[in-house]
Amino acid sequence: MTAPMQVEYQDILRVWREADAIGAIEHAWLFDHLLPIAGDMNGPIHEGWTLLAALAAQTERLRLGLLVTSNRFRPPAMLAKIATTVDIVSGGRLDFGIGAGSRPSMPIARREYDAHGLPYHGFGNSVENLAEACTVIRRLWTAEEPFDFQGKHLHLTSAIGNPKPVQRPHPPIMIGGRSDAVLKVIAEHADLWNIPGGDIADAIQRSELLDRYCAEIGRDPAAVARSIYLPVSYDRPGATRDAIAEALDAGFRHFVLGLESPYPAGVAQWVADELIVPSS
Repeated sequence: MTAPMQVEYQDILRVWREADAIGAIEHAWLFDHLLPIAGDMNGPIHEGWTLLAALAAQTERLRLGLLVTSNRFRPPAMLAKIATTVDIVSGGRLDFGIGAGSRPSMPIARREYDAHGLPYHGFGNSVENLAEACTVIRRLWTAEEPFDFQGKHLHLTSAIGNPKPVQRPHPPIMIGGRSDAVLKVIAEHADLWNIPGGDIADAIQRSELLDRYCAEIGRDPAAVARSIYLPVSYDRPGATRDAIAEALDAGFRHFVLGLESPYPAGVAQWVADELIVPSS
């Protein structure tokens, strides 16, 4: 993952093009914020979906996505259209990442809503909205005829999504989060679940709770792939390898390795040689 803040477009493009030529690297990610959440709070940051479309057009192999889209930023029907466009541009390589949006307890992230005139409701509201958004987005990707949707938060009339995504029935849905409420949404809607690494014991507990929520609704827990985000240390690659090994032992099989900018020359090959291949 290359966080698109405090960095130039050409630097991210260089890393993605390098990674696209390295088979050991299977997927690449951006994040979805409108203002920086680290470093210079007034520094540069690129809009995630626009940048993802540009990178999709300049890569050929990597699966790609946002880790994860804030459902608070864009109306879900518009987001479905944006994601479809990226899936088409990429030739069917999109992994659709989405989440409820930052909690009120994160003031650094909260400020981006006020700065852009976006409403910011409580977390319970955002989780309910996420569940409805997943329902609506999937229907827009698959429904052949216009439909109405009257939810608690979303209201659509004669909604139709054309063209359809390249991937059928639709791009894989990754939902990020760890709260009990979000895990229930994940159990119902996600193909992949992502959690930030750092506390593997907590990740294991969250994974076991997800298993339980899947079982309660009659879904096979194995249908939801387990994904984990781990930061990369350029100076201490052994620490990152240890974190990968620990997560592997815990049952995680999908790894997103966060690269800090500025990116060293040849960083994608370094990741493959120092982190991925030794962990295989």
